[in-house]
Amino acid sequence: MPTIPKSHKDLLEADFATFATIDSDGRPQLSEVWFIADGNDVKVSLNTSRHKTKHLQRRPACNVFILDVKNPYRYLEIRGDARLAPDDDYEFAARVGKKYDADLRQHDQPGDSRVVVTIEPTRINAVDMSA
Repeated sequence: MPTIPKSHKDLLEADFATFATIDSDGRPQLSEVWFIADGNDVKVSLNTSRHKTKHLQRRPACNVFILDVKNPYRYLEIRGDARLAPDDDYEFAARVGKKYDADLRQHDQPGDSRVVVTIEPTRINAVDMSA
């Protein structure tokens, strides 16, 4: 399994990442997401009613892109496959909420639930064009 090099580990502390999935038409669908880095894993909390969740259930291919906002010539790209696990007790959602000082339940409608999306890297591109 590819690993994130030490030179780019600091980007795992970023405030947000761009998360790409493949929609039902086979086209990329991107959005900014809150995330938590857990070792070499990047994890996201998604509501089960979101299109992203449905895309990942149909096709787990995904991409996480983290730009160094202080140096836009430097970024981390994690290509991989998503593994979805139920977060019925909102344990992971609470961890994300703690990082971002937010209650993710406020973004959910009655009857909604959450999943933990773990990106399992197949390729990692750590780029620094400023050097």
